[in-house]
Amino acid sequence: MSADPTVDGLLAAARRTLRAAGVEGAAHDARALARGILGLDAAGLIAAAGEPVAPEHAERLAAAVARRAAGEPVGRILGRREFHGLDFRLGPDTLEPRPDTETLVDVAISRVRRGAVPGAAPDGTGLLFADLGTGTGAIAVALAAALPGARGVAVDLAAGAAAVARGNAERAGVADRLDVRVGSWFDPVPETLGLVLSNPPYIESAAIAGLDREVRDHDPLLALDGGPDGLDAYRALVPAAAARLVGGGTLAVEIGWTQGTAVSALFIDAGFRDVAVVEDLAGRPRVVVGTKA
Repeated sequence: MSADPTVDGLLAAARRTLRAAGVEGAAHDARALARGILGLDAAGLIAAAGEPVAPEHAERLAAAVARRAAGEPVGRILGRREFHGLDFRLGPDTLEPRPDTETLVDVAISRVRRGAVPGAAPDGTGLLFADLGTGTGAIAVALAAALPGARGVAVDLAAGAAAVARGNAERAGVADRLDVRVGSWFDPVPETLGLVLSNPPYIESAAIAGLDREVRDHDPLLALDGGPDGLDAYRALVPAAAARLVGGGTLAVEIGWTQGTAVSALFIDAGFRDVAVVEDLAGRPRVVVGTKA
């Protein structure tokens, strides 16, 4: 009888399979899948390198590697993704949260902590915020976790996404301060707000077919398609936010890296002042932020 495979042997096989399939970052993805399937952190994976792996776990890892080689993202395979230091479960109606979007959360946290949002203390006390198009709830949950005095409303058109967001809020310990609602943009939000955030769909309709297969085949179209020029959601969202924010309140939205000028113009047309474009860690325009006059 042959011995059970070892952790490092399975990792080597996973790397070979993913490289042969042309997966970028094959070594990283192999480690991520192994950690997820075997229940190990990064240090544990190194420490267990020579340890045998039970056949059922080896089979699960092989199946996961095959799915990644076929183009399915690691987060979809594992059913979860880390964002802003928190673990988020995914669902078929949600985008997989990505590091670029952490820029949006960081912009909001910074404005609150430095006193730029009226009525909000540095820990968020006194703040009511809304995250529109919440998906997994990543933005709203991360903000609530960072600002323990804040209360928020998270909205999504898809009931399935809202259910996922509620579960993520509960696991992060912020469900008592985050009300998840189903509806379109501000329709289920009658309250006046100090801060509005959104990562809306902003891909041009004609560009969807040319997206990487990891996005095109696995993220929901509702969360991607921004209309013919990618700006449909902003045209609805920006003027509506101007009507719901308190004077001096903040609107911050994620954008595609070519959309800074166009979205900034929508902010200005809606009466926002101090409109700025913020770059992500890669140096690309990622967030437009403005203050209600």
